[in-house]
Amino acid sequence: MRRLIVPAFCVAALVMTGCSSADPAAPDPGVDIDAPIDGENVAGGGDGSPPKCPFNAAQVSELVGQPMVDQGNCLFGDGNGVATLAITTASSTAGEMTYDYQRQQAEQIYQRVSDIDQGGKGYVAVKDIEGQAVLIADRGTFTITMSSFQRLGGPEGYEQTLRRMIGTLPG
Repeated sequence: MRRLIVPAFCVAALVMTGCSSADPAAPDPGVDIDAPIDGENVAGGGDGSPPKCPFNAAQVSELVGQPMVDQGNCLFGDGNGVATLAITTASSTAGEMTYDYQRQQAEQIYQRVSDIDQGGKGYVAVKDIEGQAVLIADRGTFTITMSSFQRLGGPEGYEQTLRRMIGTLPG
């Protein structure tokens, strides 16, 4: 009997508050629901939307030293299903908000994490078969993740490649 009381109470509460209505609630007439959202209205930022993907397949191929194929949404692969490189972008404000957590996670996952000294705030994290770089710059935040590049030969190769990529990102 006790099992039926709680669901019945919840249904009664929904009916009394009008939440079970099939009609959607009308918006507040004082709110412009078609107004664009800008960075000033989201998370206290003022830096707008995230930047677009900074590289195409030819540029990535040149930077990593092997042919890469565009697989969409700033994701590049070697065409054999082995090596991958992904770039995610966010606003500078979003990058600042998640940076400490992201860096802490990198220190637990990678063998070596070091600060970058060019173009903004960030780090490069590497281990034997993968690496990650984060750059927070005026134009946005860029996170580059690489994995399974046999030709890089280990942490040093990943670090050099990631630093070269960071050096070409828009500031």
